[in-house]
Amino acid sequence: MPGRAARLRWPATAVVLTAIVLPALLASCSPAGAGPVHALLPPLRTRWLLTQSALAGLQADPVVRGLLGRSQLDEILRSGQQPVAGFSAMPVAAFASAAALTAAVTSGRLPAGTRAVLYDPEAWASTPESEQRSVVPAAARAAALAHAHRLVFIVAPALDLTAVLPPGGAGPRWQRFLALRLIAGLAATADMIDLQAQSLERDARVYARFVQAAAAQARGANPAVQVLAGLSTNPPGPSVTAGQLVAAIAASRAAVDGYWLNIPQSGPRCPSCGPTRPDIGISVLRAVL
Repeated sequence: MPGRAARLRWPATAVVLTAIVLPALLASCSPAGAGPVHALLPPLRTRWLLTQSALAGLQADPVVRGLLGRSQLDEILRSGQQPVAGFSAMPVAAFASAAALTAAVTSGRLPAGTRAVLYDPEAWASTPESEQRSVVPAAARAAALAHAHRLVFIVAPALDLTAVLPPGGAGPRWQRFLALRLIAGLAATADMIDLQAQSLERDARVYARFVQAAAAQARGANPAVQVLAGLSTNPPGPSVTAGQLVAAIAASRAAVDGYWLNIPQSGPRCPSCGPTRPDIGISVLRAVL
């Protein structure tokens, strides 16, 4: 993997989309224990992580489908889902609990073709309280298990973990989150880390300040870690526009290896999200691809 400076030489006028698909690499890789999985990841400039439902919504636009069809993606598959046809993607299985991730990996109950596992700890019922309060050790155990099974390990801690972890404080949540240095602790054993910055995307300046600081913290702990930043077409709170998301990308792109573009549906995983908005995601990708 090239040094950080090489990865971050972005064109001034475009966001370049490249990503990875690992089945062929992993089929021919060395035996377990022969090195960290991140050594298998080819050099990247930008990558996009999408859920299966988000990719399905985006492909409705023929222009975006054509653009993505000439690219490679990381696709999150949940139980019972099949990859969206016509795209090359690294299948990713996502879990809100390290215990659930461990059970699925050890029992072989992962979606067919899974090459990566994602741990998404948040201050919610889906992540056990014991994990919320000791998220770094929980993630380290999950990472060790994933690597033993030749799986890429991705971690995506939510900013709301500040509600259960000391110290408190009266500053903005993103500043308190940085003060916890969770990103450094989690990045130390991860291959990729997603910064759940989507709550800040309405203000590109604040979004970039958080992403830049968190990315620096991650790479200080693990220079090989790949850093993604979260975006959402319909986060809780006031509506967002495609222009706001494009501005957030423009302000932060030099600090990260890519983005997790969320197109959530209102439900148990996002009870306060508004109606799903794939149209915003389509407009963003048309602007930046």
